[in-house]
Amino acid sequence: MNWIAIAAINLALAVALGAFGAHGIKAFASPEQMAWWQTATQYYFYHGLGLLAIGYLIQQGLIKSIAAWLIQIGILIFATTLYAMTLGAPRWLGAITPIGGSLMVIGWLWLAFSAVKNTAN
Repeated sequence: MNWIAIAAINLALAVALGAFGAHGIKAFASPEQMAWWQTATQYYFYHGLGLLAIGYLIQQGLIKSIAAWLIQIGILIFATTLYAMTLGAPRWLGAITPIGGSLMVIGWLWLAFSAVKNTAN
């Protein structure tokens, strides 16, 4: 798996979705919905950049891809549920959003564990 390419795709999508949020949905979205969209896009950007760094570490053979998988799945769940609710999906999807956030946290903790493990060798 080429995590640098996946990170680049995530970042391109974050730009496109951010632009759509700024220009395409303002006409019908409430302030609360706009906040959901902005939060999803910010997390998409932050974690896309993080995946870029993790992809480099994977390419260098310093870590395995577990952290990248956790973060990528977390991004998809977190951002997709917020985007969907903004576009009119049922609000109960908000109950699923924290699963994505939790996966991102676990991914970063996994990276920390991997870094400590590698420096202990």
